[in-house]
Amino acid sequence: MPLLILSGLNPRAANITSAVALFPGQVASGWTGRNLAAGAATLSVRTLVIISFLGGAIGAGLLLVTSPAFFARLLPWLILFATLVFAWGSFGPRRQDAGHLGTVGVTAAQFCISVYGGYFGGGIGFLMLAALTASGVTMRVAGATKNVLAAVMNAAAVVIFLFSPEVKWGTAAVLSAGAILGGVIGGHMVRKVNERVLRVLVVVIGLALTVGLFVRGG
Repeated sequence: MPLLILSGLNPRAANITSAVALFPGQVASGWTGRNLAAGAATLSVRTLVIISFLGGAIGAGLLLVTSPAFFARLLPWLILFATLVFAWGSFGPRRQDAGHLGTVGVTAAQFCISVYGGYFGGGIGFLMLAALTASGVTMRVAGATKNVLAAVMNAAAVVIFLFSPEVKWGTAAVLSAGAILGGVIGGHMVRKVNERVLRVLVVVIGLALTVGLFVRGG
């Protein structure tokens, strides 16, 4: 998305085009691990899918009624939030005795995450992992489930974005191909790269983008 902004797109158009471009890769990830996906608390996978779809659609709708100027001012805060979520998920303390979320808690958490995911989406993976594991789901199952739910909430957003004139289809096609290729290469490289160094690099880039966007906006 920052690259799209640098290419001349306004931040809202860049966010919409980026969401459409990355969607095929998200579907591939969700489909690959679908057999491991499971429900949480008393909610079935189907119920979580419905919640995610509705929340993603609402988030996308909210984005479309947000003025480009307001979204440009909001974007640095969204990226800062996503960076902090990533940093906490990567380096924060791991609590083995965390209290479990019940049905109402999981429903509310997943709905709010889905609305945020349809609107922006940064950090939704860690947010869902936190909610799912807090409901008692194992990390392995939570990882597969969050991939499926992320694909679903973004499917809802993409369906709505299809009617937006701000989608730059040529750019989205190029980005989508690059994302798929990068995902394949990255999947092999991640076994050879120091994961902690990689996570630190992601946080540094996120903070640099935040500062850059604040300066640009100011």
